[in-house]
Amino acid sequence: MQTKGVLGQLIKDLCYLPGVGAKTAQRMTFYLLQHDRKSARRLAETILAAIDTIVYCRQCRTFTENELCEMCSNKQRDTSRICVVENPADVWSIEQARVFNGLFFVLHGRLSPLDGIGPEELGLEQLEKKLASGHIKELILATNSTVEGEATAYYLSDLAQQHHVHASRIAHGVPMGGELEYIDSGTLAHAFNGRTKI
Repeated sequence: MQTKGVLGQLIKDLCYLPGVGAKTAQRMTFYLLQHDRKSARRLAETILAAIDTIVYCRQCRTFTENELCEMCSNKQRDTSRICVVENPADVWSIEQARVFNGLFFVLHGRLSPLDGIGPEELGLEQLEKKLASGHIKELILATNSTVEGEATAYYLSDLAQQHHVHASRIAHGVPMGGELEYIDSGTLAHAFNGRTKI
């Protein structure tokens, strides 16, 4: 296998993407060079354009090409509710589900003292100013169901309480269409502890 030169570097660089191993990177590289160089050039140009133009929204910290993202500049959204997520991909998922019409706040991570990630690294000073404004009625915590995600949610609920803002946590548990025999014990525990009356 050629590991030097531009070909080897391209394969190595594609391995940087999450979920892409050496074999997948090799297949991608050979496909782009062998079958579709025009699309490969367009992909490269789009990546460069994204790097040069995409920034963080001034208010919610998601990705945008403008000072404010489409959601923060939309006057039809409910500005009294903020949904806190770990990364911009979470915003996209919630937006695609069309279940929330408020605003977002993107942490770009989660509290992890062992990794040196504290409140300052997550922009929580900016979020606290929003909570202190008196305009926010509900803080919806949509961090992941990991140890760090749960710790972050707990920290944020305490922060909301200090500013007399109602904090809620999205439900975690059995997915739609899921069969109990295939659900792990942690997910089942969340589902039982978060059960609601019907």
